[in-house]
Amino acid sequence: MVTAFILMVTAAGKEREIMEKLLAMPEVKEAYVVYGEYDLIVKVETDTLKDLDQFITEKIRKMPEIQMTSTMIAI
Repeated sequence: MVTAFILMVTAAGKEREIMEKLLAMPEVKEAYVVYGEYDLIVKVETDTLKDLDQFITEKIRKMPEIQMTSTMIAI
């Protein structure tokens, strides 16, 4: 099991909308709107690093409201 935390910058005012979309995805275990440099923090669990890569590139980065991500893999 791979656990990662993804910090995201979203389009202005879209934080809660994006959070709800993310929480509907089975890989997303937790999601929070935060203040500061980032708008969202999301806890993700996948079976492998390859699955994590695919989740980020195919699902997260294709959402036009997400402007930037930073991924931290838990060890």
